[in-house]
Amino acid sequence: MNTRQCALALAIASALGSAQAQEATSNSSEDAKDYEQIVVTGTPSGTAMRKVDASFAITNLSADAIRKLAPKSTADLFKAVPGVWAESSGGVSGANVFVRGFPSTGDAPFLTVQMEGAPLFQPPTLSFLENSTLFRIDETVAFMEALRGGTNPVVSNGQPGLTTNFMLKEGSEVTEGLFKYSTSDYDLQRVDAVVSGKIDDGLYYMVGGYVSSSPGIRDAGFNAEKGHQFTVNITKELDNGKMNFYTRVTDDHGVWYLPTPLIDGVDNSYTQIGTMNRQASIQYGPDGTTQAYDFGDGRGWDGSVSGGKIQLDLGNDWEFVDRFNYTKGDANTFGLVPNGEPVALSTVADNGSSAVGAVSGNAYSGSTQVQQIGRWVVLKEIESFTNDLAFSKRFDALKLTVGLYNSHFSANDWWSLGNQSYHVVAPGGENLTGIDCNDNLDSCGWNYDINSTGDGRTQALYTAFEYKPMDNLTLDLGLRRENHEIEYTVDEGLDGVVTKSVDYDEDTTSWTAGVNYMLTDNSGVFFRINDGNKMPYFDDFRDNYGNFSNGGDLIFEVDQYELGYKLAGDNYSLYATGFFNESESSNVTQPGAPAVLFVTETKGVEIDANYTFDMGLNINLNATLQDTEITKSDNPDWLGNEVQRQPGWQIRVTPSYDVELAGGNFLTLYGTVSSADDRWSDNGNAVVLEGYTKVDVGAYWEVSENVNLRVSVDNLTDKDGLTEGDPRNPLAPNGRFILPRSVKLSVGYTF
Repeated sequence: MNTRQCALALAIASALGSAQAQEATSNSSEDAKDYEQIVVTGTPSGTAMRKVDASFAITNLSADAIRKLAPKSTADLFKAVPGVWAESSGGVSGANVFVRGFPSTGDAPFLTVQMEGAPLFQPPTLSFLENSTLFRIDETVAFMEALRGGTNPVVSNGQPGLTTNFMLKEGSEVTEGLFKYSTSDYDLQRVDAVVSGKIDDGLYYMVGGYVSSSPGIRDAGFNAEKGHQFTVNITKELDNGKMNFYTRVTDDHGVWYLPTPLIDGVDNSYTQIGTMNRQASIQYGPDGTTQAYDFGDGRGWDGSVSGGKIQLDLGNDWEFVDRFNYTKGDANTFGLVPNGEPVALSTVADNGSSAVGAVSGNAYSGSTQVQQIGRWVVLKEIESFTNDLAFSKRFDALKLTVGLYNSHFSANDWWSLGNQSYHVVAPGGENLTGIDCNDNLDSCGWNYDINSTGDGRTQALYTAFEYKPMDNLTLDLGLRRENHEIEYTVDEGLDGVVTKSVDYDEDTTSWTAGVNYMLTDNSGVFFRINDGNKMPYFDDFRDNYGNFSNGGDLIFEVDQYELGYKLAGDNYSLYATGFFNESESSNVTQPGAPAVLFVTETKGVEIDANYTFDMGLNINLNATLQDTEITKSDNPDWLGNEVQRQPGWQIRVTPSYDVELAGGNFLTLYGTVSSADDRWSDNGNAVVLEGYTKVDVGAYWEVSENVNLRVSVDNLTDKDGLTEGDPRNPLAPNGRFILPRSVKLSVGYTF
C-alpha cells in the first residue's frame, strides 16, 4: 500500500469514527511522519484527510506539542498559529485575538472556538466575552486544529477568520491514565487527572479534569486565580460508525490584568488590584444605588458545555454526521480599569496637599502619584444550543455534501462601567479619601450602565461540491445561505426605560472555491477565494444603532484570496500561504461611544515549517509577514494608516532535542524564541508599541516508565514587552505588559 493509499485508509477510518483514527489525527506518536499528519477541521462533513492534501491553511498541535508550549491560557496557545496575533496578557480570560490583519479594537470578533467540531457559542465575540474564555486546556484534550480563512465562510458558524477545534481524548480497549501535580514560583497549586478505558464491547469512557489555585503570576496578595473543571466523554463504536457524548463543567476565573501607568517604578509585575482595594462599592442608576463587589473575582467562566457527535456510514457511498452542543453559564467581569494618566495627589486633593488612605488611614503627601481607576462590573449570562448535520454522497469523481446548521443563543447583560476613583499608583494601591471625586462616586466623570437582553437565531443551509477530474487535481465549491435573526433591547441608565430596541431579520450568502493540484504524493499547490460575512450580534447593534436605524444591515463583507504551497516528507514539512483580504468593520473605543465604519486591505504570507534531524533535534518555524492599510473610513485621519495592534511581522522558532538516557528513558530539552515587529496602539497611528523578543525554555524527563518531570520557564529574560496601550485613550501613558518571568514544575504519573 503506497503513502496515499495509507492516508486514504486513515481518512475512511476517521469517517467511520474509529477511535484509532482519532489517535492518528492527534499526531502524538513519536515516529509519525510529517506527510502522515491528518486533519479533520475545514471539511463540510468533518471527514479526515492528510494535511498535505488540504486546500486551505491549517495548523495542528498534538497534546504533547501543547504541553511543550506550556500556554498560560487557551488564547496563549494561539500564538503558535501562523497569521494570528494573540494578546493573552490580560490573564486566564479576556484575551484579544487578531487574525490576518482583520480589524478589531479587542476581544476576538474573527475567532470561533469549537469542541468536537461544534462552536461553543455562536457569536464569536460579545463585549467582555471572547470564545477562548469558554474553554480551558487540560489533560483531556487530544489535539487542537486551527483553520485560517479557507472554507470557514461556509462551514460551522460561517465566521470567516480563524476556527480552532479542540478534540477530546477517547477511551480504548486499554485502561490508562495520568495524575499530575504542578507548582510554580508564584505558588501555583494544581492537580490534573485523566483516566480512560473500556466499559463494555465497543463502549469506552474518558473522565478527567483539574483543580487549581494561585495568587497569579502578578502577585495580588490573595488567591487571584482559582478554578476547577471536570470532563466526561463516552464513546460508542457501531458497526457502521461511532457516537460520542460529552459534558464539561468549568468554574475558573482570575484577576483581569489591565494597562498600567508607564512611569518609573512600574514594570511587568505590577497589577492594580490587591487586598486593600479588591472589595469596593459602586453607584449606579438614577437614584445612585450603592452596591459592593469583590473585584478579585476578575474574569472567567462558570458554566458547562454538553454535546456529542454521530458519524455513520449509511452504505452506497452515503455518509452522515451530526455535531451538537448546549452551552449555559455566567461569564462575568470585575475589573479595576485605568482612566487617564497618573497625576500628583496635590492637583486633586481637596486641601491641595494630601489625602488619607481609605483602608490604612495613612496620610499621603502631595507628591504621591495617583490615578483614576474605574470599578467596572459586567454580569453576563449566556445560553446556546447548536446543531450541525450533514449528508455526503460520492458519485465516482464527484462528492456532494449538504448540511443544515442551526443555532439558538441568548445573552443577558447588566453593566456598570466607570465608577472612577483616585487610587495610589502602587501594586494594589488603595483608594483615598479627601478627594471630592472619590468621596462622591457620581462626580468622577464618565459612567455607562446598561441592562440588556438579547436572543438570536442563525439558520444556514450549506452545500459543498468536490470534483476530481484527475488523480492529482481537485476542484471544490461551497455555498452557504444563512438567515440571521436578532431581538435585542437595552436599558441605558438602569432607569427601566428601553433606549434601543432591535428586531432584525436578514439573509446573506457566502461562498468559497478552491483548486488543489498535487505535484507529487507529498507536495502540491492550492488557490482559494472566498466571500464571507461578519454578522452583527447584540453589541454591534448597540454600538452601531445610529447606522442600523438609518437602514444599515450591519453585515460586514470579507473577501479573501489564498495561494498556498505544501511539501511534506519523512522528517520535514513546509506550508506557505500567501493571502490577501478586504474587510469591512467598525471601531468603538469605549462602550456607548459612536462607531466608526471603515475598510481595510491586508496582504501577507504565512509560513509553517518543521524539520527533524537524525540526532534527535527538531526545529519548528512559524512566521507571518503582512501589510495592512485602511482604505476607507468615516474618519479621514485614518486613511492610509495601518490597522491597530497587529505587527507587520512576527516569527517563532521552537527547537527541541531528545537525549536517550541509560535504561532507555528520554530527556527532552525545548524552547521557543518569538519576535514581533512594532505595532500601532490605535487606528490613528498616534502611538507606537515597540516590538520585542521573548524566550521560553523547558525540559521533560522520563524518570521511569511511569514517572515524569517537566520544568518550563516562561519569559526567561523577563522582557517588558507591551501588547497594547490605552484602548480608551490612545494618548494616555498606559500600557499592558506581557506576563513576567515564571517557572512551573510538574510531576506526573502515567499508567
